Amino acid sequence: MVQSLLVYGELFMEHTQELDKALNELKRITGITMDVSAETPEETELALTQIRCLCTAYKEKYNKTDFLQSLMKSGVPSYDIAERASRLHIAPDEKRVLFLLEARVLDEAVTAILKNLFPSQTRTYLVPMSETTLVILRPVKTGETAESMRRVARTIVDTLNMEALTHVQLSYSSIIETLADLSGAFRETTLALKVGKLFYSEQTIFPYNELGIGRLIYQLPITLCENFLKEIFGDDVPEGLDEDTASTVNKFFQNNLNIAETSRQLHMHRNTLIYRLEQVQKRTGLDLRTFEDAMTFKIAIMVMNYLKTERNH
Repeated sequence: MVQSLLVYGELFMEHTQELDKALNELKRITGITMDVSAETPEETELALTQIRCLCTAYKEKYNKTDFLQSLMKSGVPSYDIAERASRLHIAPDEKRVLFLLEARVLDEAVTAILKNLFPSQTRTYLVPMSETTLVILRPVKTGETAESMRRVARTIVDTLNMEALTHVQLSYSSIIETLADLSGAFRETTLALKVGKLFYSEQTIFPYNELGIGRLIYQLPITLCENFLKEIFGDDVPEGLDEDTASTVNKFFQNNLNIAETSRQLHMHRNTLIYRLEQVQKRTGLDLRTFEDAMTFKIAIMVMNYLKTERNH
């Protein structure tokens, strides 16, 4: 009988200690202090189970990832941001930049590489937004500039390309002053990624403030774009260029209409390049060797790509 009482007492003490730990954990993650009165091991075990369930439910509902996802999707009331951020130990007024990464697949290898690039002590948060997109929310250090952010973006893309062997594209926002600005920054980067992939597909990094004429075209009404193409080409609007011609024209534009330099970079005879440009002129009526026609053609191609994308949606 005495031995049974000793075992019973030890069990009660063990459960009481576990209950104290669970109550401390509840206070740590929620800030709520609770007193639980239990007189038997059975009551203590039941209370312990309930407290642990509360902790689990709270973590699932109020973890950092869920909170940041909700912020980006404007799902957190402004009056609630500071309180929830405090509970999760996230500084609400720290300056940050939002990088939006898109890859074909965001697997464990990609996540592991990013965690190595941004250890927990950097206060950088990795927030998955879909099967193919992930947000990297990084604090801005004292003295960092716009060029610093560009280097960070380049490091992310190059590292994933080399180590994960995956093609990624990335946009990034202007500086975010507070967590309340996070939803606006997410809209910025989402737009930048869409515009970048549509109009500058040969690039991998799209700063929000460097979208150029692509931003303007993306926001134009479809009817206005169609009228613009009819004005340039009449009723016979070309479908587009074949891959070789498009590559040649893009390189010609990148070299500021310099025939000699374009020929050298493409390992193409000068006469072959001129022939291809003349073929474009026959089809479109635009001589790409002149600045005005080249500019008109460049804008027209961007508008055609935009319309094609919109019609496919």
